Amino acid sequence: MTHPITHGPSAPSLYRRFALLMLPLLLAACATPGGSPTDKPAPPPVAAQPETPAVAAAAPAASAASAPAPVETAAAAPVPVDPLRPEVRLDMDDRAAQTDLWERVRRGFTMPDLDTDLVRNREQWYATRPDYVQRMTERGGRYMFYIVEELDKRGMPTELALLPFIESAYNPQAMSTARASGMWQFIPGTGKDYALKQNIFRDDRRDVLQSTRAALDYMQKLYAMFGDWHLALAAYNWGEGSVQRAIAKNQKLGLPTDYLSLKMPNETQYYVPKLQAVKNIIARPSDFNLTLPPLKNHPYFLSVPIERDMDVAVAVKLAGMPLEEFQFLNPQMNKPVILAAGTPQVLLPYDNANQFVRRLPQHRGPLASWTAWVAPKTLRPAEAAKQVGMSEAQLREINRIPPRMLVKAGSTLLVPRGEQRQADVSSAIADNAMMALAPDVPPLRKMSLKAGRRDSVASVAKRYRVSPTQVAQWNSVGAGASFKPGQTIVVFVAAKSGKPAHANPTRTASNGKATRTAAHGKSTRTAATTRKPSGPPSTRVAEARRKGASRTAGGN
Repeated sequence: MTHPITHGPSAPSLYRRFALLMLPLLLAACATPGGSPTDKPAPPPVAAQPETPAVAAAAPAASAASAPAPVETAAAAPVPVDPLRPEVRLDMDDRAAQTDLWERVRRGFTMPDLDTDLVRNREQWYATRPDYVQRMTERGGRYMFYIVEELDKRGMPTELALLPFIESAYNPQAMSTARASGMWQFIPGTGKDYALKQNIFRDDRRDVLQSTRAALDYMQKLYAMFGDWHLALAAYNWGEGSVQRAIAKNQKLGLPTDYLSLKMPNETQYYVPKLQAVKNIIARPSDFNLTLPPLKNHPYFLSVPIERDMDVAVAVKLAGMPLEEFQFLNPQMNKPVILAAGTPQVLLPYDNANQFVRRLPQHRGPLASWTAWVAPKTLRPAEAAKQVGMSEAQLREINRIPPRMLVKAGSTLLVPRGEQRQADVSSAIADNAMMALAPDVPPLRKMSLKAGRRDSVASVAKRYRVSPTQVAQWNSVGAGASFKPGQTIVVFVAAKSGKPAHANPTRTASNGKATRTAAHGKSTRTAATTRKPSGPPSTRVAEARRKGASRTAGGN
């Protein structure tokens, strides 16, 4: 169990408390009419590759039939609040708010120090890259106050506020090759365990508030499990089960079970030393010839309620801020529209939050030009685009549909608002929307062939323009196998095809049934006409059955 820690001036001293009047935060007069809102040591610890966040896309070019006429109405002004303490008003002139946040972080250090060669190795790595440290600490400055306040409320050590430096270089849009996402780097499964929604509209692993809540919940669980912060950190990186097994192995051998005594993967061996190195740099930056950017002890961002769906482009314009800065604070959005039912607030810097509040009541025109549409059946993108009144190219781009794919029934697509699609997206869709795709392939039919003297998996695959792996699987042989002369070979081909590559077939008739003869070396192939469905269950095929029709080939 964690114990309360004194971190310096706490949040209550930064505010003048007063009771807020109960203002209706509902942005009821939305412009669009309609329904109710429903590692190895050598590689640098660089940020993972960023995911593609929501972009402020232009309004969709819907057809005239589906595009509603803009309705000019004003929206009621929301009240921006500090997400940590919405019941109090922020006083930016308070003396405590002007103190050094770095010093507050230092006073909250309570983890035992680690003094090893790996720590010095990582210190040297950071010390020789001052530009990297500068970018990383400046980026982290957006979120540091919020995280330190959360740690203070939970009585947790402030070293944990430095963990995103190690995980993602404090990049909330980071995505690793292992599909870990956000500044706390949650993999999909662990994210779901900690109630981080992941769907086509948003990924809460990138949400600044939600991912921080989940990460600190997880760290508290790990500390309660191991009673040691170094082991808890190792478990955060390696997995709790892996650490438990390593401890059990050492216990069985009569060996110590502390962090330094456990046998761990290289990445985990460097994990805590990296954090210790960053801790040492924050504690004594001058010792490493580094300078930290100034950070004040007050919130960088405020939370602004969103009660109606709103285009990202509209929000950015109302806030008067660059899109990139908006994305750094709201990186969880996957689409160019904010769905109020799933994202009931946006984070904005102090000045921009107040500008947003001032401008919103004066806004004229639609707040949202996009909405959600659920495919009633499996469709080609061109068919879906026609139904919703947009071009196929635009539908593919905004929904990231690759070529030669079908949109399966029940999939949710982002489409333009229209006369029949004006209501805000419901919470059921905002929280659970999914898109399932299937390959757009023609029906297949089964062919039975007679192998010639030189036929092999490779030669048959080449002849029928399929992969050797497929031929091997269809015939239960190895990919390098050869066939015996006269052996039956099974091949699945497109229903309208069936010709081997480079063949020059001729047709004759026999007993009123089609016979096709093709010369191809010395091999002989007999194919039956297609009748009864058979073959692999994953393909749509018709099994060829021999009913008098035959395909033979002869030659020397």
